Amino acid sequence: MTLKDLADNLFDRLDHAAGRPVDLSRQERGAVSRVLHGVVEVTGFHEALSDEVIEFDGGASGLALDLVPGKAGVVLLRDPQGLRPGQGARRTGRVASVPVGEALLGRVVDPLGVPLDDGPPPAAARLSPIEAPAPRIMDRAPVTRPLQTGIKAVDALVPIGRGQRELIVGDRQTGKTAVAVDTILNQIGSGVISVYCAIGQRGDATARVIARLRAAGAMENCVVVVAGGEEPAGLQYIAPFAATAIAEGFMRAGRDVLIVFDDLTRHARAYRELSLLLRRPPGREAYPGDIFYLHSRLLERATQLRESAGGGSLTALPIIETQAQNLSAYIPTNLISITDGQIYLSPMLVRRGQMPAVDVGRSVSRVGGKAQLAGYRAVAGPLKLAYAQFEELESFARFGAKLDEDTRAQLARGRAVREALKQDEGEPIGVASQIALLLAVSEGLLDGFALSYFGPVAEAVMAAVAESPAAQDVARGLPLEGARRAELLAVIRAALQEVQDGHA
Repeated sequence: MTLKDLADNLFDRLDHAAGRPVDLSRQERGAVSRVLHGVVEVTGFHEALSDEVIEFDGGASGLALDLVPGKAGVVLLRDPQGLRPGQGARRTGRVASVPVGEALLGRVVDPLGVPLDDGPPPAAARLSPIEAPAPRIMDRAPVTRPLQTGIKAVDALVPIGRGQRELIVGDRQTGKTAVAVDTILNQIGSGVISVYCAIGQRGDATARVIARLRAAGAMENCVVVVAGGEEPAGLQYIAPFAATAIAEGFMRAGRDVLIVFDDLTRHARAYRELSLLLRRPPGREAYPGDIFYLHSRLLERATQLRESAGGGSLTALPIIETQAQNLSAYIPTNLISITDGQIYLSPMLVRRGQMPAVDVGRSVSRVGGKAQLAGYRAVAGPLKLAYAQFEELESFARFGAKLDEDTRAQLARGRAVREALKQDEGEPIGVASQIALLLAVSEGLLDGFALSYFGPVAEAVMAAVAESPAAQDVARGLPLEGARRAELLAVIRAALQEVQDGHA
């Protein structure tokens, strides 16, 4: 081949290449300099964004969490897959997002939207960033509507409103998850969408929760987001933010949403692990100083929106675990100060067989009382007072001191209140039945019954008012007073008389 032929061939190739579109997109690349357990240090990035997705040669990916000039600390969301120093990394220009929309209802997904229930990937309408600013103050409305849990001790004494953030706190094995799951089950038929976020839980525990939701038919209006304890700390870290983004998608569409974080203690531990690997200075209990800001910006996204902003609501039930009933530990005190109240579950009550183990004296709702139905307000005050007096008197009565008639009556009333607040797991109770039973207790109609027979008596009362027009009016929010109260008491007394006649 002559020199002229070589030149002609070269020019032909240049002409051919010139006719093709040229990719002039700018792409910033870096190199892995250090690999730790779930964290990778990448050098060469100068314009990386916070929470930007970083992809590595070989298929691994992560989030840019720690940014310094010329370097980025990347949290891995999947196993490293043989990642080693010297490998290339590139910016994607997009932040971590999750699919949102109606297609997620009934599904079990991970924090990235990948299905875990053997179904096809959800055909979501759009992607939403997992991190988003909380709704503006001007877009928020007062909490005025109740969120019924179906649990007598909560609905009557520690009420929750739609748009509220109510903490569930207690030691291990005190029934925290059971309270949250029963609340989800009670939303069946109410129009409320539920999002259950499992963070760092054992796989069998999460599977049992999902099985309960499916068996009760609650999964039709529920989304389950799972980042198990075997998953990388990075995936556990983004799990509650991803679940909140999914819930916000429904809230922005005008729906009422309930979200359960189970639990934020494990989430805090995952974030502490990542922060220590990223060489952030540790503070109290080795947690980083921004752990408060982490949880506050998460829970501030729960609110009641104004009608002009869509009118939806997002109610948050974060769960945390205490050790040896220590409510003054770092994470519990942080979350108590962030939320609008707490439901405290006492291990002492669990040992006595009082389930659910709601400690009325240490539980509080700072918002829900304004949204509580009028019927509950009519019976909750006397119940709370009677129970508080009973707990003080009971400790003295154990010494065998002689008691007068008034003190014995107070003890009988308190025992009846305690028995009335007992409830089996997985059996939420309707509003009318709850108010009728609590009214009977507050009026002293159940004081004379033996505690061993209290269960059947309570069931008879609740069954008798099921068809009562007065009870249905109270369940719709009408006040419990006048002729309505008299009618309901008449139905209760008739039911109790039947019980007494049947066991005469």
